[in-house]
Amino acid sequence: MKNLFKTLVVVICFIFSISASAQTNSKIGHLDFAKLYSMMPGMDSIQKVFANYQQTIKGQYEAMQTELEGKYSDYQTNAATMSAIIKQTKEKEIQDLQDRMQAFQQNAQQDLQAKETELTTPIIEKAKKGVRDVAKENGYTYILNSGDNGVTILYTAENSDNILTLVMKKLGISENSLKEKDASETTAPKETTTPKETPKAKKK
Repeated sequence: MKNLFKTLVVVICFIFSISASAQTNSKIGHLDFAKLYSMMPGMDSIQKVFANYQQTIKGQYEAMQTELEGKYSDYQTNAATMSAIIKQTKEKEIQDLQDRMQAFQQNAQQDLQAKETELTTPIIEKAKKGVRDVAKENGYTYILNSGDNGVTILYTAENSDNILTLVMKKLGISENSLKEKDASETTAPKETTTPKETPKAKKK
């Protein structure tokens, strides 16, 4: 779930632009949106809900895998004594189940992505609203995302302010959360993610 969330955060690397027709000079601020997102209230609950949903789908696939193994084992054991029509029927059952499993894998991936979007969108929108509100209240013209998830800031003005703590205060996130987050990032080794292989149906 954590890696999926990181992937999602890459999509929302953004620049908030606040209209300032009455201003002569731009006031620029910045924050690490990925860090803000990871500290949002409700993230733990979302991760648990998603993990349970993911486990349910995994359980459904494993049940199909067990059924396939049973059918294949029965076919191998009794093929020599089966009539031609029974043999063809058993072979078709195995092939049909393999086809269903393949379709299930494809649909499951789309289903998980949709579930993730459903769960995370409200929190993402709440975080973005917090940034917009702080920007308007403090007279910022632009807020840049200074995180390291695919965004590169080529130039940051000298008067650019990090507004992360202001947005945290706006959203009711304690400063201790930021200290704990910074401490964990300092001490924890960087993760290397390896895509998990999707289980394959056994072939005849």
